[in-house]
Amino acid sequence: MRKNILLIGGSHGIGFEIANKLHSKHTVYVASRTKENLGNLDVNHLQFDTEKDELDMSELPERIDGFIFCPGTINLKPFKSLSTEIFREDLELNFLSMIKVVHQVLDHLKNSEQASLVFFSTVAVKVGMPFHTSVAAAKGAIEGFAKALAAEYAPKFRVNVIAPSLTDTSLASRLLNNDKKRKMMDDRHPLKRVGDAKDIANIAAFLISDESSWITGQVLGVDGGMSTLNVQ
Repeated sequence: MRKNILLIGGSHGIGFEIANKLHSKHTVYVASRTKENLGNLDVNHLQFDTEKDELDMSELPERIDGFIFCPGTINLKPFKSLSTEIFREDLELNFLSMIKVVHQVLDHLKNSEQASLVFFSTVAVKVGMPFHTSVAAAKGAIEGFAKALAAEYAPKFRVNVIAPSLTDTSLASRLLNNDKKRKMMDDRHPLKRVGDAKDIANIAAFLISDESSWITGQVLGVDGGMSTLNVQ
């Protein structure tokens, strides 16, 4: 079945790869600040800044079958360097802005036979990591919210979370900007490489599809084995 998919943030990185993966099989609406990179894809673009704008609901179909929220931050600093305001900003972008959009599209999701919602967390919620206090707190809120939402709206909605480890996107560029750093980051993972945006897009596409119709309330670690394996 051809689904109506709303993708928040789809012009770069993981979001773009998700749009690229889905656009030929589904009707995809990408809400993002720019249309950069989307020119060759058969998608519908909505100008949207998740921190400032309200979605123009008139540009969306009455039925939304899939919802994917991609915006996020990587703010890695020692706790003593992170002010309360930085925690608030990370929570606003990663979590509260997502809540705002879910509220807006709720009735459209209800019009689907069974809507699938996909959110993003981080491996650092499950595995305590130094310098991750702010991002882990914000993403941890997403994991708790997703499970509660999945329970509240079952069986009408399926809600799942993808928790990647470090993935090679522009957001992580300063962590991978020379061969030494990349080798060090590769070696931290049991599979001896950092993630690629396509690795994450493949899981997102699966969770949107009917092939995952018996999966809800899950946090899927897509992390090269980092969250579960200790390979010496």
